[in-house]
Amino acid sequence: MPREAEPSINERVFVLQALQEGTRLDGRALDAFRKLEIIFGVEYGVADVRLGRTRVLAKISASVTAPYPDRKFDGVFIINTELSPLASPAFEVGRQSDLETHLSRILETSLRHSQAISTESLCLVAGQRVWSLRADVHVLDHDGNLIDAAGLATLAALRHYRIPDTEIKGGELTVFTPLERDPVPLALLHHPLCVTLNYFEQGEKVIVDATLIEQQCSEGEIIIAANPQGEVCLVQKGGGGEVDALKLLGCMEMAVAKVRQLGKKIDVVLEADAKLRDKGGISRELQAENER
Repeated sequence: MPREAEPSINERVFVLQALQEGTRLDGRALDAFRKLEIIFGVEYGVADVRLGRTRVLAKISASVTAPYPDRKFDGVFIINTELSPLASPAFEVGRQSDLETHLSRILETSLRHSQAISTESLCLVAGQRVWSLRADVHVLDHDGNLIDAAGLATLAALRHYRIPDTEIKGGELTVFTPLERDPVPLALLHHPLCVTLNYFEQGEKVIVDATLIEQQCSEGEIIIAANPQGEVCLVQKGGGGEVDALKLLGCMEMAVAKVRQLGKKIDVVLEADAKLRDKGGISRELQAENER
């Protein structure tokens, strides 16, 4: 199985010496993210996130299906990840790597298990028909910090997505097209995001949004998922070395602050996209027509 190319001894020494002096190779502060771009597609529910040279595309889709037998009043929410060889030579087609498994589990815990989506709102006919919501996450370029970029792309796509409106008359379910009725936003209960902090010198040095070479030189990572209200959904430490409990609390405070910044960025981009789609107030007219 192919592996990611490891940094040379000289590269590793150079990165570590720079961090000891409080400097990063790209000139960022230790707690700064790379340039973040969020681009929405023409269709609802498509989000392209570019974090430096790391790029992740998320697409949301929905279909009507039967519910699980033990959860008759809940819809289905599935997250599927794909790491393409286009992103890195270390990724193989049709073979799930440890990184892909790790990424899937983090997204599942931070979004699905934290009940970010109200699955009850996806129920159409109790015990018979529900929405099956699917998030396809494609890694297009890998230069470190895939988890944060994938979490951003998935949440942005979920907030951007509009699900078809439905109606039940006489026990018969009707799913309306966008031309017949305006699609409706998903019922999101909260907006969790992941922040990954890589640590050095047993937690004495901590950096945010590590590049690939910084990840490879670090002792380990701390992944924290939280929402802008300060509620922590996940804390996971990977790698060797000990981290003091007080240092960990400091990392959690930093992560929550970063989550608020990232959440505001998504808000701004969503607002700009809504204005572009609502030229001339067309969506308001359609909404009024639906209500009539």
